[in-house]
Amino acid sequence: MSDRINVGVLGATGTVGQRFVQLLDGHPWFEVAFVAASARSVGQRYADACAWKLPTPMPEAVKDLVVVEPTPEAVDARVVFSGLTSDAAERVEPDFAQAGRAVISNASSYRMAPDVPLLIPEINTDHIGLIETQRQGRDWPGFIVTNPNCSTIALCLALAPLESQFGIEQILATTLQAISGAGYPGVPSLDILGNLVPNIPKEEAKMESETKKIFGQLMGSQIEPHEMTLSVTTTRVPVVEGHTESVSLTLTGDPTVDDVRSALESYRSRPQELELPSAPCHPVVVTDDPNRPQPRLDSDVEAGMATIVGRLRPCPILGVKFVLLGHNTIRGAAGASVLNAELLHQRGVLP
Repeated sequence: MSDRINVGVLGATGTVGQRFVQLLDGHPWFEVAFVAASARSVGQRYADACAWKLPTPMPEAVKDLVVVEPTPEAVDARVVFSGLTSDAAERVEPDFAQAGRAVISNASSYRMAPDVPLLIPEINTDHIGLIETQRQGRDWPGFIVTNPNCSTIALCLALAPLESQFGIEQILATTLQAISGAGYPGVPSLDILGNLVPNIPKEEAKMESETKKIFGQLMGSQIEPHEMTLSVTTTRVPVVEGHTESVSLTLTGDPTVDDVRSALESYRSRPQELELPSAPCHPVVVTDDPNRPQPRLDSDVEAGMATIVGRLRPCPILGVKFVLLGHNTIRGAAGASVLNAELLHQRGVLP
């Protein structure tokens, strides 16, 4: 008999939901016992309801699970992972929190709510303190914890050692984001094949506001956002997996490129110290190959849970610049939520 925690996956047939199912298969602490999706899938076997799009086979353990409604009555698990769309999450996730469940969400609906942790375990574990504020203020026995936008996570992992050692003043970033970030079926083929779309609606504002919250200070019952200045341009490119970002930044104290490289290469944090099951050994991987990182070659480094930094060099305007890459549906989505749940479990916060 398994002593793992039964969990549910909301939005289990979608792109992020499938990643949750894949990453939780064989997890040492969690076991998928419930899969929930929209009304058109309810009552069907997961194997029949889900058009599986990942390169690995659908896990045997979930094939015969019957898809249920995304309601607390139907999902009898104290921990639920949410791969819901933002509109659905806004309606559904509070019902689970009100019912005493821990909602570990990838959706954007509550990321910027003042009482909801926007968590990256390597950076802001103290923001878990907002859970008690959230419970008291909303009268919820449970809670919602979110992970950031996919591009924000990749950027913040690279920023974390630099903020810790030097301090960050200004950031200029341009993203080249994979089409899988748009979900399935995503971007129409005639819009993206041999092309680049120079705007992803709402994405730039998300990256700018989320980064400031993540690096902000918990002051009592609220987060004081970081004062760094960010300017972000987000674009969509014909790449399947892996978000690339070109980043220039100003650091306090004008450190050398070698200082920056040393900070990035030596970076470790709480997930590594705790040896959480999904934690990458190296959350930031630095390459000196002038032609890397590349999405097709490097997205799966550290099982897709790290940010890969390359082309580290001086910037004549801001100080230092580099190119980074992150796996958008693993560390940028489902994997981030799973790591959040592992941290919360280790801290004894899960109900």
